[in-house]
Amino acid sequence: MTPTRWLLTIVSFIATIGVSLYMISGWSQQGASLLLPASAHLFAFSAVVVELLARSLKIRWSAAAAGIRLPLLTALRTSLGGDFAAAITPARSGAEPARFLVLRESGLRSSNVLVILYAELFLEVFSLAAVVLAVAVVFRHAGVVLATLVSLVGSYAAVILGIGALALFLSRRATHGTPPAWARRLRLTGGRWRTIESALVKLRTTIDSVEKVDVRPAVFAFLASVVHVGVRLFVLPALVLTSVRDVPLAPLALWPLGFLYGAAVVPAPGGGGAVEMAFRAALGNAIPTRLFAAALIWWRFYTFYIYILLGALAAGNTVMRAVRKTEEYESEVEMSTTTPGR
Repeated sequence: MTPTRWLLTIVSFIATIGVSLYMISGWSQQGASLLLPASAHLFAFSAVVVELLARSLKIRWSAAAAGIRLPLLTALRTSLGGDFAAAITPARSGAEPARFLVLRESGLRSSNVLVILYAELFLEVFSLAAVVLAVAVVFRHAGVVLATLVSLVGSYAAVILGIGALALFLSRRATHGTPPAWARRLRLTGGRWRTIESALVKLRTTIDSVEKVDVRPAVFAFLASVVHVGVRLFVLPALVLTSVRDVPLAPLALWPLGFLYGAAVVPAPGGGGAVEMAFRAALGNAIPTRLFAAALIWWRFYTFYIYILLGALAAGNTVMRAVRKTEEYESEVEMSTTTPGR
């Protein structure tokens, strides 16, 4: 990455760790500890394993639905590589380029990679909606936490589906030649418009492939996606309820899901301390004082830091190449856009 982006990433992680240490110091004066029962770690780690397996199966079955063979190990590296890139780039912007390069270097054609990634993304939206609908029924008396979760997830789904609908509309129109008026108003000219033209051509190929989807593996992929989203509800309850049984389940299950998807819109890599502050504001009165610091630190570990470690081990070199290539391409596009006569 460029020095500026490395600096932003370092500052963001310092902020994240600093906020966590501040909260630990505040609770340590009240007799808090970072120790949790072994059963808490066993359940939380098991949730990570199940989540990774479900996500990998989702990618593999998404590929199978389009007639593409994808080994499970490659699907796992794709998931972990995306997690690692998302953690070190602003607003998780490096996730998709990293996943694209992992799949591309496995021998797949670019068009097939796009089919897999588009299918996986839309399955995520629909499975998230299914999980939220289920928890809305189970926790129908949860009040503000349920309303907040529905609002966050609804906004996230609306943005993804809106972008998809716009891309579908544009892909069906002739986009070759001079940028249309709306693109010029948005300064999408020169290299930027050529990039959009190329993407729309690939999208048309992708849509043609999706229209021939095999229903059975698509259903399996959807179910795996539901498991992948749903298992995230259990990490914080596993960490807290193994020590104290009388804590309300709804806040422990629902707030973290909102934090995880809300963090996608935070510009700073890793959330820059925003996730920790939101955790404190929402759950400071729900989790017992003596458990709060441990719950925060270990929940963040099992939902964020462990994926960075595993992602770096599984696909670290590929991810860094993807980030560098993305930045170099952005620079080339910017130069071609600003250079006179081009």
